[in-house]
Amino acid sequence: MNGFNGLNMGLGNLALLSDAKTRSISPENFTGEKGKGAMAMTGTGAGPSRELGIGWKVSPSVEIEPGATFTMGEIQGPGAIQHIWLTCFPTFWRNMIFRIYWDGEEQPSVEVPVGDFFCNGWQERTNVNSLPIAVNPAGGMNSYWQMPFRRSAKVTMENRSPDKAVLYYQIDYTLTEVPEDTAYFHASWRRTNPVPYKEVFTVLDGVKGKGHYVGTYLAWQVNNKGWWGEGEIKFYMDGDGEFPTICGTGTEDYFGGAWNWEQPQGTYCTYSTPYLGMHQVIKPDGLYNSQTRFGMYRWHVMDPIRFEQELRVTIQDLGWRSHGRYLPQQSDIAATAIWYQAEPHAPFPALPGNDEREVI
Repeated sequence: MNGFNGLNMGLGNLALLSDAKTRSISPENFTGEKGKGAMAMTGTGAGPSRELGIGWKVSPSVEIEPGATFTMGEIQGPGAIQHIWLTCFPTFWRNMIFRIYWDGEEQPSVEVPVGDFFCNGWQERTNVNSLPIAVNPAGGMNSYWQMPFRRSAKVTMENRSPDKAVLYYQIDYTLTEVPEDTAYFHASWRRTNPVPYKEVFTVLDGVKGKGHYVGTYLAWQVNNKGWWGEGEIKFYMDGDGEFPTICGTGTEDYFGGAWNWEQPQGTYCTYSTPYLGMHQVIKPDGLYNSQTRFGMYRWHVMDPIRFEQELRVTIQDLGWRSHGRYLPQQSDIAATAIWYQAEPHAPFPALPGNDEREVI
């Protein structure tokens, strides 16, 4: 059977035989090499396993020193990453920077704080029950985004925290042929705090090449009273000027909800579905947590937004004020944008420093 079946394995072709090879990288097998798992003699589990010895959970995790970058895995292709599971303490989620490099590139194609990549941008655990991203009790983060590569893949985690971090992880992948028309997975992050008055928030900009946009996650803090989600999302592509090709009708509409998610009356109703959700609401506590915060995702899995040459994505920071007038707001918004495109890609803007990323 064609090895391509190993790349596009789903319920529809799950019974088909394939020549693809299944491999997995974890602290128990750093290379993913066949027959080399559970051989560690030292590791973070060496103490508890000291009476049992090799093969008994000697190396379930790694420690990453402050300022260090740990290479979670290096894979020689062709193939595809099919599943990533990891967990670390929430206090690190904005300061642990998750990166992926394809085919020996110097600039990453994925560069996102790890919490935001898994739709947990506020450093407070919340479950996610979607098709490509699942976050389960109590902080198990899973990605099922398909990530093909032709020559190599390199996955790293940088610890920008002042404290040592402990990371548990597993990268499940296949070694198989990759068709010529297959694009590469990309994800980038940006934050504006606050959004300047009467300006829009930029979700993604500077994308050059051919591809398709597949996902948005927003961590949104509202800094005013009243309903805040009137803003339209807009997709500018392939030479669009002042006006976009695609324009939404409102923030909650884009994320698949309606009428300010108010159900029952006076209450935000959270939800998490395969392709879209408003899965997190953090309410003020009357003391130090003074603002309301939201987490929302929209996966364009069934309706990818295709572009030929370039793409820019924005959303308005818009609410209501007195006398039936719109209110340009000044919210704290962070966005993770996800898309596939042909390489090479344009370099991402420099990732903001710790103070600019901090949840405050």
